[in-house]
Amino acid sequence: MESNRPRYCLGLLIMFMIIFSLGIERTANDYILAIVSFTGINIILAISLNVTNGFAGLFSLGHPAFMAIGGYTTALLTFSMEKKPLFLPDLPQWLIPVYLPFFPSLLVGGCFAALVAQIVGISVLRLKGHYLAVATMGFLIIVQVLLNNADSITRGPLGLNGLEDFTNVYWVAGWVVVTIYTCWKIKFSSLGRSMLAVREDSMAANSLGVNLFYTRNFAFTVGAFFAGVAGGLWGHLITAVTPGSFSLIMSFNIIVMVVVGGTGSITGSVTAAIIFTLAIECFRPLEENFGIYGVGEIVISLVLILILIFKPSGMFGTGEPNFITGKYKPLNPTN
Repeated sequence: MESNRPRYCLGLLIMFMIIFSLGIERTANDYILAIVSFTGINIILAISLNVTNGFAGLFSLGHPAFMAIGGYTTALLTFSMEKKPLFLPDLPQWLIPVYLPFFPSLLVGGCFAALVAQIVGISVLRLKGHYLAVATMGFLIIVQVLLNNADSITRGPLGLNGLEDFTNVYWVAGWVVVTIYTCWKIKFSSLGRSMLAVREDSMAANSLGVNLFYTRNFAFTVGAFFAGVAGGLWGHLITAVTPGSFSLIMSFNIIVMVVVGGTGSITGSVTAAIIFTLAIECFRPLEENFGIYGVGEIVISLVLILILIFKPSGMFGTGEPNFITGKYKPLNPTN
């Protein structure tokens, strides 16, 4: 029964997502559908950052950079050959005939983000703690500057607009399932336990034969891949991508979801992403009707402070609830 539990959980998750997607698509209006889609994208972002920050203990602020790379790559690949000369007259000739359907474009965007993570990780993953945080923040700024200045490909600060609205609740639900299942399998594998051991004590893990660079680089790359996919979904949901959208504020919001849910807990990331996405939407009418902007960010910051004071490990810590027995089952990386 224990060995079959992941299969049952995956089956239940897929069934729930199918029923939920069909139900919400047929009954909800466009506004509700957009909120549900944004919630799913935030779940993907929170879980993918949890692989990097929570599993391996790499405090990265560069997640929106990988999201931007995936978003722009997907947007360029899904632009039709008729639109490219109109929107991007200075686009290199070899890019004009390049076109892919949405799903392959998402995969290419995620893989390109993962490739960049591999290259960047060679240097930045030698750092730890706040040094790594500053380095990844610098990487995010570099990506923003490149996007702002590559006018022939990205249209600079204007960004790419007029994208097809391919993203819907079915695409988002499917990628949520893939993200949860993949990261769940990683966490409860020997590699996942190696990541958690590196996070707890890298010197002890290294003395036991754990390859620190490979383990950290793998976590960094997996997080970047799903961030790139989320960027593609996000761009084709709002039908535009701009350099200013992928900022430190977005990085802060994703980190808050990870910390509040529990660094290392996939269930915590899902729960926190749902709560914070809905909370931000609840404060939006207050901001628009009364002109009181920034209320959502202030509330999120206060919640983060309270969590750090009274429950530093987050809602779930590093553990996951057992969906079959209903019992809470923490994961000890030394087991």
